Amino acid sequence: MRPKISKFFERESENGLLSVEVITLIYVAVTTVMTIIWWDSINNPRDMIAWRIGVVSYIVLANYIYHFRPSRAMIMLRFTPLLLCLINWYPETYEFCKQFEYHDHVFAEIDWNIFGCQPSIEFSRKVSSVFWSEAFNLGYYAYFYLMIAVLVFYFIARYSDFQRASFIFLASFFLFYFIFEFFPVAGPQYYYCALGEEAAKTPVFPEMHNYFRDHTEILPIDVRGIFSKLVLTTQETGERPTAAFPSSHVGMSTICMILAWQTRNRLLFWICIPFWVLLLFATVYVKAHYAIDSFTGFFVGIGFFFLTQWLYPYAKQAFRLKN
Repeated sequence: MRPKISKFFERESENGLLSVEVITLIYVAVTTVMTIIWWDSINNPRDMIAWRIGVVSYIVLANYIYHFRPSRAMIMLRFTPLLLCLINWYPETYEFCKQFEYHDHVFAEIDWNIFGCQPSIEFSRKVSSVFWSEAFNLGYYAYFYLMIAVLVFYFIARYSDFQRASFIFLASFFLFYFIFEFFPVAGPQYYYCALGEEAAKTPVFPEMHNYFRDHTEILPIDVRGIFSKLVLTTQETGERPTAAFPSSHVGMSTICMILAWQTRNRLLFWICIPFWVLLLFATVYVKAHYAIDSFTGFFVGIGFFFLTQWLYPYAKQAFRLKN
C-alpha cells in the first residue's frame, strides 16, 4: 500500500541516531587517524580534515533541525547527503592506498592462468558490436541507479525496515573501502595502459610497485553510443587507480539484489535483474576489473551482507539507533 504524501510530513516519534549517521561517524573517525598518520604523503590533508569536520557538523545540524520537526521528510534530509558523500569518499581511497605497493601483477597472472588470456582486454575485442557495447555500458552505468532504486523503495514502501537496509548498505560500502585503502589494485584500465595493451598477449606481468602514485593515465574507452559516453565521462571525472579488488560494483549490486528480494516485491526485483546481470559482465568488459575481481566481489558482497545483517541488532542496541 502506497503511503500518502502527507505521511512524510507527519510528526513521528523522536528517538536515536540513523544507522547511516553512526556508520559515517565511525568511518570519519578511522580515516581521520589514517590521514594524520600519512599527513606528509597524501595530497591536501587539510582539505580532507576540513571535509570530515563538515560532515560531522552536518550530522549535528541535521539532528538539531530534526528535533524541532521530526518527520520522514526530515529523515530523508538527514540520510541523502550522507549517501551522496560516497562520491567524495571513493577518490579518497586512492590517497590512502598509494601508501602501499600495487598488486595488479598478481591478479593479471591469476586471470591468465585461469583463462589463458586477459578477459578484461579480450572480452571487448571479441564482443565489439555497438549493441553489446551499449548494453554492457548501460549495465555499468546503471550501478548508481540500481542502488538508489532499492534504497528509495525501502524508504517509501518498507519504511519500518529502512534503518536495517541502509545500515547493511553503507556499512558494506565502507568495508569495501577499507579493503581498497590497504590493498591497492589499480585495475586493467590502468595496468595495461602502463604496460601497453599489447602486453596482454603475453604471460609476463611485471610488478608496478609505487608507479600509480604518480601515474593516473587510463586506457581509452571506445565510445560507441550514449552509454559508453556516460561511462567515459564518469571515469574522467571520478576514476582513480584504486578499488579494483574485489569489485565493489559487483559486490554492492549483489547486496542490493538481496535487499530487493527481501522486500518481497517481485516487480522491483525482476526489473533490477537485467541491469545487475549486465553489470556483472560489464565490470570486465569496460576494463575496470580483472575477471577474478568480479568473481571475488560477488562472494565478498554476499559475505558482507550477512555480516552487516548480523551486526545490525548489536549496533542498534549499542548506539540506540532510530527504530
